[in-house]
Amino acid sequence: MKKFAMLLPLAAPLLTLGALSPAAIPASAHHSYSMFDMQKTLVLDATVTQFRWQNPHAFIAIEVEENGTPQRWSIEMTSPNNLVQSGWRRTSLRTGDKIRLWVHPLRSGARGASYVGVRLPDGSTLGEVG
Repeated sequence: MKKFAMLLPLAAPLLTLGALSPAAIPASAHHSYSMFDMQKTLVLDATVTQFRWQNPHAFIAIEVEENGTPQRWSIEMTSPNNLVQSGWRRTSLRTGDKIRLWVHPLRSGARGASYVGVRLPDGSTLGEVG
């Protein structure tokens, strides 16, 4: 009985922790990439119009010439923390930079995609290019 009495003060915090654990699961689960065609990779020659270094995802806004007309695209990236680990910096892209992007396009056909890799103006590359 004494052993049970000694464990009683620990019971409330452990029960609280157990009750709150399922609430942490949705926080760690993020949206899927099902909106992107991960089996298809496009290569886009583009001009950067904006580079947003933000959480939870960085974005690259670009213009791509299509039949002589500039078309705006939005490219979703991963988090800045993940990008830094793969060599990116807040200053890796600037407005007006001419780049080549490898992306997985939206399944809908809209002008948006998921970032795969980039060839920067100086010829260096980040991500998967090929």
